[in-house]
Amino acid sequence: MAKARAIIKRRKAVDNIRKITRTMELIATARYRKAMDRAIEAEAYTRKIAELVSDLGETSQNVAHPLFAKRDPVKRSLLLVLTSNRGLAGGYNGNVLRSAFRTYHELQADGVVPDVEVSGKRGVTYWKFRKLPMTANYTQFEDRPQFDDVEKLADRYVAMFLKGEIDRLDVAYTEFVSTSRQDAVVRTLLPIPTADPGVSGASPAADSKAAGPKAEAVPYEYIPDAEGIIQEIVPVSFKVRLFKCFLDAAVSEQIARMVAMRGATQNADDLYKELTRSYNRARQSQITRDLADIVGAAAALK
Repeated sequence: MAKARAIIKRRKAVDNIRKITRTMELIATARYRKAMDRAIEAEAYTRKIAELVSDLGETSQNVAHPLFAKRDPVKRSLLLVLTSNRGLAGGYNGNVLRSAFRTYHELQADGVVPDVEVSGKRGVTYWKFRKLPMTANYTQFEDRPQFDDVEKLADRYVAMFLKGEIDRLDVAYTEFVSTSRQDAVVRTLLPIPTADPGVSGASPAADSKAAGPKAEAVPYEYIPDAEGIIQEIVPVSFKVRLFKCFLDAAVSEQIARMVAMRGATQNADDLYKELTRSYNRARQSQITRDLADIVGAAAALK
């Protein structure tokens, strides 16, 4: 019976783990739906304001905004890495960190001095483990990033860019394309390109539309003047795009955790069934041995 008891204890442990992973899957599903609603709501606005800024940058040749200015050569760069505070999310953090690590070394190879800022405890731990320099880290961004918090970051990045402290801003994060596809990417947000570079979180349909023939330039009438409007809308465009990166990262994290916990629950189910079969075989063997002992003892008494 010793083997059967050991199997019972292990089966009970597997059942407890199965309950935990199932609960975590349900929690991740609920958070994913809320995060996806926020990302979808922001996508249309983000795309439209990016198109508007692109059109204004192309049509307003006499008015320039310093956030459009490309600096060549690039001497200083800032890399913002968006990861999660919690684990158990499959390859979510690993994919982002590999992309960021590769970009970091590519910038160094090009002679650029990259400053790195990391959001999320997992990314901070990874960067410290690699013993790489990190200028700042953030842990306040959970699955519901707030625009006010992101706006503070965006204002600081804009100020650094305008002062010449950085020549480029790259963001490494997981881009939400669809429920079945999330890509770890590195996007350059500063300087803002005048040609429409696409918007993070764009759907494949929108990408195919953008890849088609270029639409005729839209004529704009500026009231009161083009300079005032561009000075106001260009920083807003950058803030919205940065906020969309955080939203995409949040929804992608919940999808990754939901998929990982579903896989763990299924594995626990399979292991539980296998242990049940092993227990039944061990129990049957014990019963057979007990019957053989009884029959042998009865035969010996005759």
